[in-house]
Amino acid sequence: MPCRANAPPGELVKAVEEFNRGEWFECHETLEELWVGEKGELRDFYQGVLQIAVALHHWRNGNFKGALILLQGGGECLRRVSSVCLKLDVAQLQKDAARFLDELSALGEERMAEVDPGLVPRLHLLS
Repeated sequence: MPCRANAPPGELVKAVEEFNRGEWFECHETLEELWVGEKGELRDFYQGVLQIAVALHHWRNGNFKGALILLQGGGECLRRVSSVCLKLDVAQLQKDAARFLDELSALGEERMAEVDPGLVPRLHLLS
């Protein structure tokens, strides 16, 4: 299925809902099922979203280094993807994840819990 397909698969919709509820580990599990069989741009897309979800899971659990590494890696994957993929606003996710990464980096490990909750990225499906 190409990135520009008309409708996202049901599992991606489920992953978006999990991500936006802060169920980042569950989102990772859902996306992993999609990611495994893909190639090219779709593989990068799923891997990027998956890594950002796991990064947020690490952040919530106090794993500063894991959060930084996965936010960077997820951003790198998404830079290889169209700005919209399967109706998901990839450009907005990239922007939000980069802003979160900048804030987390600036605060450092000792103050990582002080990241403004309003900066937590959300996934946006476009109509």
